[in-house]
Amino acid sequence: MEKIEAIKEFGGWLNRYRHRSQACHCDMTFSVYLPPAAEREKVPAVYWLSGLTCTDDNFRVKAGAQRYAAELGLALVIPDTSPRGAEVPDVPERYDLGQGAGFYVNATQAPWATHYHMYDYVTRELPALVEAELPLTAARSISGHSMGGHGALICALKEPGVYRSVSAFAPICHPMACGWGQGCFKAYLGNDRETWAAYDATRLIEEGAPAMPLLIDQGTDDEFLAQQLHPISLERVCAARGFPLTLRWQEGYDHSYHFIATFIGEHLAYHASRLR
Repeated sequence: MEKIEAIKEFGGWLNRYRHRSQACHCDMTFSVYLPPAAEREKVPAVYWLSGLTCTDDNFRVKAGAQRYAAELGLALVIPDTSPRGAEVPDVPERYDLGQGAGFYVNATQAPWATHYHMYDYVTRELPALVEAELPLTAARSISGHSMGGHGALICALKEPGVYRSVSAFAPICHPMACGWGQGCFKAYLGNDRETWAAYDATRLIEEGAPAMPLLIDQGTDDEFLAQQLHPISLERVCAARGFPLTLRWQEGYDHSYHFIATFIGEHLAYHASRLR
Protein backbone atom coordinates (compact mmCIF):
# COMPACT_ATOMS: atom_id res chain seq x y z
CA MET A 1 0.00 0.00 0.00
CA GLU A 2 1.86 3.02 -1.35
CA LYS A 3 0.81 6.58 -0.44
CA ILE A 4 0.88 8.63 -3.63
CA GLU A 5 -0.77 11.87 -2.44
CA ALA A 6 -1.46 13.67 0.85
CA ILE A 7 -3.52 16.87 1.22
CA LYS A 8 -4.28 18.61 4.52
CA GLU A 9 -8.00 19.35 4.88
CA PHE A 10 -10.03 20.53 7.87
CA GLY A 11 -7.29 19.48 10.27
CA GLY A 12 -7.06 15.97 8.84
CA TRP A 13 -5.51 14.36 5.79
CA LEU A 14 -6.93 13.34 2.44
CA ASN A 15 -4.57 10.62 1.25
CA ARG A 16 -4.48 8.59 -1.95
CA TYR A 17 -3.00 5.12 -2.11
CA ARG A 18 -2.08 2.53 -4.72
CA HIS A 19 -1.74 -1.20 -4.17
CA ARG A 20 -1.76 -4.48 -6.06
CA SER A 21 -5.19 -6.02 -5.69
CA GLN A 22 -5.49 -9.76 -5.28
CA ALA A 23 -9.23 -9.61 -5.96
CA CYS A 24 -8.98 -7.58 -9.18
CA HIS A 25 -5.50 -8.72 -10.33
CA CYS A 26 -4.35 -5.21 -11.14
CA ASP A 27 -3.12 -2.04 -9.46
CA MET A 28 -5.97 -0.26 -7.68
CA THR A 29 -6.12 3.33 -6.45
CA PHE A 30 -8.28 4.58 -3.59
CA SER A 31 -8.53 7.59 -1.28
CA VAL A 32 -8.98 7.85 2.48
CA TYR A 33 -9.85 10.92 4.50
CA LEU A 34 -8.51 10.69 8.05
CA PRO A 35 -10.10 13.23 10.43
CA PRO A 36 -8.07 15.05 13.09
CA ALA A 37 -9.26 12.51 15.69
CA ALA A 38 -7.29 9.79 13.84
CA GLU A 39 -4.07 11.32 15.17
CA ARG A 40 -5.16 10.36 18.71
CA GLU A 41 -7.17 7.17 18.30
CA LYS A 42 -8.65 4.73 15.84
CA VAL A 43 -11.82 5.99 14.16
CA PRO A 44 -14.77 4.32 12.40
CA ALA A 45 -15.14 4.55 8.64
CA VAL A 46 -17.82 5.27 6.07
CA TYR A 47 -17.16 3.57 2.74
CA TRP A 48 -18.33 5.58 -0.26
CA LEU A 49 -19.10 3.84 -3.57
CA SER A 50 -19.28 6.08 -6.63
CA GLY A 51 -21.32 5.82 -9.81
CA LEU A 52 -20.77 5.12 -13.50
CA THR A 53 -17.70 6.79 -15.09
CA CYS A 54 -16.36 7.94 -11.70
CA THR A 55 -13.07 7.33 -9.94
CA ASP A 56 -12.29 8.06 -6.28
CA ASP A 57 -11.70 11.68 -7.30
CA ASN A 58 -15.33 12.67 -7.97
CA PHE A 59 -16.59 12.28 -4.43
CA ARG A 60 -13.54 13.67 -2.66
CA VAL A 61 -13.55 16.84 -4.82
CA LYS A 62 -17.27 17.52 -5.33
CA ALA A 63 -19.24 16.26 -2.32
CA GLY A 64 -17.85 18.49 0.45
CA ALA A 65 -17.86 15.49 2.79
CA GLN A 66 -14.50 16.03 4.45
CA ARG A 67 -15.66 19.02 6.53
CA TYR A 68 -18.45 16.92 8.06
CA ALA A 69 -16.20 13.89 8.52
CA ALA A 70 -13.67 16.02 10.39
CA GLU A 71 -16.35 17.32 12.77
CA LEU A 72 -17.87 13.87 13.31
CA GLY A 73 -14.60 11.98 13.70
CA LEU A 74 -15.23 9.72 10.72
CA ALA A 75 -12.81 8.34 8.18
CA LEU A 76 -13.97 8.20 4.55
CA VAL A 77 -12.77 5.27 2.44
CA ILE A 78 -13.30 5.94 -1.27
CA PRO A 79 -12.48 3.12 -3.72
CA ASP A 80 -12.48 3.27 -7.49
CA THR A 81 -15.49 1.99 -9.43
CA SER A 82 -13.72 -0.75 -11.38
CA PRO A 83 -10.36 -2.35 -12.08
CA ARG A 84 -8.09 -0.29 -14.31
CA GLY A 85 -5.11 -0.77 -16.62
CA ALA A 86 -4.08 -1.82 -20.11
CA GLU A 87 -4.54 -5.49 -19.22
CA VAL A 88 -8.10 -4.96 -17.94
CA PRO A 89 -10.95 -5.56 -20.46
CA ASP A 90 -12.88 -2.49 -21.51
CA VAL A 91 -15.40 -1.21 -24.06
CA PRO A 92 -14.05 2.30 -24.75
CA GLU A 93 -17.06 3.40 -26.78
CA ARG A 94 -19.42 2.68 -23.86
CA TYR A 95 -19.58 4.53 -20.55
CA ASP A 96 -21.83 1.90 -18.96
CA LEU A 97 -19.70 -1.23 -19.38
CA GLY A 98 -16.08 -2.00 -18.60
CA GLN A 99 -13.67 0.35 -16.87
CA GLY A 100 -15.60 2.83 -14.74
CA ALA A 101 -18.60 0.49 -14.66
CA GLY A 102 -17.67 -2.40 -12.39
CA PHE A 103 -21.20 -2.53 -10.91
CA TYR A 104 -19.84 -3.98 -7.65
CA VAL A 105 -20.30 -7.62 -8.72
CA ASN A 106 -17.97 -10.59 -8.98
CA ALA A 107 -17.91 -11.33 -12.71
CA THR A 108 -18.13 -14.95 -13.82
CA GLN A 109 -17.95 -14.56 -17.61
CA ALA A 110 -15.01 -14.11 -19.99
CA PRO A 111 -13.27 -11.77 -20.53
CA TRP A 112 -14.38 -10.03 -17.32
CA ALA A 113 -13.98 -12.79 -14.74
CA THR A 114 -10.26 -12.33 -14.12
CA HIS A 115 -10.41 -8.69 -13.05
CA TYR A 116 -13.98 -7.59 -12.33
CA HIS A 117 -14.38 -8.72 -8.71
CA MET A 118 -15.42 -5.41 -7.22
CA TYR A 119 -17.78 -7.01 -4.71
CA ASP A 120 -14.96 -8.96 -3.06
CA TYR A 121 -12.68 -5.94 -3.34
CA VAL A 122 -15.09 -3.60 -1.54
CA THR A 123 -16.38 -6.00 1.11
CA ARG A 124 -13.22 -7.98 1.87
CA GLU A 125 -9.88 -6.94 0.44
CA LEU A 126 -10.04 -3.16 0.90
CA PRO A 127 -11.41 -3.18 4.49
CA ALA A 128 -8.82 -5.74 5.58
CA LEU A 129 -6.07 -3.62 4.04
CA VAL A 130 -7.03 -0.23 5.45
CA GLU A 131 -7.91 -1.56 8.91
CA ALA A 132 -4.50 -3.21 9.12
CA GLU A 133 -2.51 -0.21 7.85
CA LEU A 134 -4.45 2.86 9.04
CA PRO A 135 -5.91 4.04 12.39
CA LEU A 136 -9.38 2.62 11.69
CA THR A 137 -11.62 0.54 13.90
CA ALA A 138 -13.60 -2.38 12.52
CA ALA A 139 -16.83 -0.30 12.72
CA ARG A 140 -18.03 0.34 9.16
CA SER A 141 -20.93 2.02 7.42
CA ILE A 142 -21.48 2.27 3.69
CA SER A 143 -23.05 4.76 1.28
CA GLY A 144 -22.98 5.57 -2.41
CA HIS A 145 -24.53 7.23 -5.44
CA SER A 146 -26.31 5.76 -8.47
CA MET A 147 -24.36 2.60 -9.42
CA GLY A 148 -22.56 3.11 -6.11
CA GLY A 149 -25.88 3.42 -4.29
CA HIS A 150 -26.76 0.03 -5.75
CA GLY A 151 -23.38 -1.22 -4.51
CA ALA A 152 -23.92 0.14 -1.01
CA LEU A 153 -27.35 -1.47 -0.74
CA ILE A 154 -26.27 -4.91 -1.92
CA CYS A 155 -23.12 -4.93 0.24
CA ALA A 156 -25.17 -4.14 3.35
CA LEU A 157 -27.93 -6.61 2.48
CA LYS A 158 -25.57 -9.46 1.57
CA GLU A 159 -23.19 -8.97 4.52
CA PRO A 160 -25.45 -8.79 7.60
CA GLY A 161 -23.68 -7.44 10.66
CA VAL A 162 -20.68 -6.08 8.74
CA TYR A 163 -22.04 -2.54 8.29
CA ARG A 164 -23.62 -0.56 11.12
CA SER A 165 -25.69 1.50 8.66
CA VAL A 166 -26.31 2.07 4.96
CA SER A 167 -27.54 5.00 2.90
CA ALA A 168 -27.73 5.90 -0.77
CA PHE A 169 -28.27 8.80 -3.14
CA ALA A 170 -30.38 8.01 -6.23
CA PRO A 171 -29.41 4.32 -6.20
CA ILE A 172 -30.12 1.85 -8.98
CA CYS A 173 -32.63 -0.02 -6.85
CA HIS A 174 -33.67 -2.76 -9.26
CA PRO A 175 -30.84 -3.25 -11.80
CA MET A 176 -32.45 -6.35 -13.31
CA ALA A 177 -35.20 -4.04 -14.59
CA CYS A 178 -33.10 -1.27 -16.16
CA GLY A 179 -30.80 -0.90 -19.14
CA TRP A 180 -27.66 -0.14 -17.15
CA GLY A 181 -28.07 -3.19 -14.95
CA GLN A 182 -29.16 -5.55 -17.71
CA GLY A 183 -26.20 -4.61 -19.91
CA CYS A 184 -23.61 -5.12 -17.18
CA PHE A 185 -25.23 -8.18 -15.62
CA LYS A 186 -25.48 -10.00 -18.95
CA ALA A 187 -21.82 -9.26 -19.74
CA TYR A 188 -20.39 -9.94 -16.28
CA LEU A 189 -22.73 -12.71 -15.03
CA GLY A 190 -24.12 -14.43 -18.14
CA ASN A 191 -27.58 -15.01 -19.58
CA ASP A 192 -29.21 -16.72 -16.58
CA ARG A 193 -31.24 -13.90 -15.08
CA GLU A 194 -31.71 -15.71 -11.78
CA THR A 195 -27.99 -15.39 -11.09
CA TRP A 196 -28.43 -11.62 -11.38
CA ALA A 197 -30.79 -11.56 -8.39
CA ALA A 198 -27.82 -11.98 -6.02
CA TYR A 199 -26.81 -8.40 -6.89
CA ASP A 200 -30.25 -6.74 -7.03
CA ALA A 201 -31.39 -4.95 -3.85
CA THR A 202 -35.07 -5.27 -4.66
CA ARG A 203 -34.76 -9.01 -5.25
CA LEU A 204 -32.56 -9.53 -2.19
CA ILE A 205 -35.20 -7.96 0.05
CA GLU A 206 -38.02 -9.79 -1.72
CA GLU A 207 -36.23 -13.08 -1.12
CA GLY A 208 -35.67 -12.53 2.58
CA ALA A 209 -32.53 -10.49 3.24
CA PRO A 210 -32.20 -9.70 6.98
CA ALA A 211 -33.88 -6.42 7.84
CA MET A 212 -31.79 -3.32 8.43
CA PRO A 213 -32.78 0.36 8.10
CA LEU A 214 -32.26 1.84 4.63
CA LEU A 215 -31.91 5.60 4.11
CA ILE A 216 -32.33 6.79 0.51
CA ASP A 217 -32.51 10.30 -0.92
CA GLN A 218 -33.95 10.66 -4.42
CA GLY A 219 -34.31 13.88 -6.40
CA THR A 220 -37.63 14.44 -8.14
CA ASP A 221 -35.92 16.02 -11.19
CA ASP A 222 -33.38 13.23 -11.64
CA GLU A 223 -33.00 12.63 -15.36
CA PHE A 224 -32.45 8.89 -14.81
CA LEU A 225 -35.33 8.33 -12.40
CA ALA A 226 -37.94 6.97 -14.80
CA GLN A 227 -35.82 4.53 -16.78
CA GLN A 228 -32.89 3.44 -14.62
CA LEU A 229 -33.39 3.83 -10.85
CA HIS A 230 -36.74 2.21 -9.91
CA PRO A 231 -37.05 3.34 -6.27
CA ILE A 232 -40.79 2.60 -6.34
CA SER A 233 -40.03 -1.10 -6.95
CA LEU A 234 -37.85 -1.13 -3.86
CA GLU A 235 -40.45 0.77 -1.86
CA ARG A 236 -43.19 -1.73 -2.76
CA VAL A 237 -41.09 -4.73 -1.77
CA CYS A 238 -40.06 -3.09 1.51
CA ALA A 239 -43.69 -2.28 2.31
CA ALA A 240 -44.77 -5.86 1.58
CA ARG A 241 -42.10 -7.25 3.90
CA GLY A 242 -42.27 -4.57 6.59
CA PHE A 243 -38.64 -3.77 5.78
CA PRO A 244 -37.45 -0.48 7.33
CA LEU A 245 -37.02 2.00 4.47
CA THR A 246 -36.78 5.79 4.68
CA LEU A 247 -37.16 7.08 1.11
CA ARG A 248 -36.89 10.88 1.06
CA TRP A 249 -38.06 12.61 -2.12
CA GLN A 250 -36.06 15.82 -2.56
CA GLU A 251 -38.04 18.30 -4.63
CA GLY A 252 -36.25 19.76 -7.67
CA TYR A 253 -32.92 17.93 -7.24
CA ASP A 254 -31.23 16.12 -10.11
CA HIS A 255 -28.67 13.28 -10.30
CA SER A 256 -25.57 15.43 -9.88
CA TYR A 257 -23.07 16.07 -7.11
CA HIS A 258 -24.94 19.31 -6.35
CA PHE A 259 -27.65 16.99 -4.98
CA ILE A 260 -25.13 14.90 -3.04
CA ALA A 261 -23.35 17.93 -1.58
CA THR A 262 -26.67 19.29 -0.29
CA PHE A 263 -27.46 16.25 1.83
CA ILE A 264 -24.11 14.55 2.50
CA GLY A 265 -23.85 16.15 5.94
CA GLU A 266 -27.14 14.58 6.99
CA HIS A 267 -26.04 11.19 5.75
CA LEU A 268 -22.71 11.32 7.55
CA ALA A 269 -24.42 12.39 10.77
CA TYR A 270 -26.81 9.45 10.35
CA HIS A 271 -23.87 7.06 10.03
CA ALA A 272 -21.93 8.67 12.88
CA SER A 273 -24.84 8.13 15.26
CA ARG A 274 -24.66 4.40 14.57
CA LEU A 275 -20.89 4.05 14.37
CA ARG A 276 -20.32 5.73 17.73
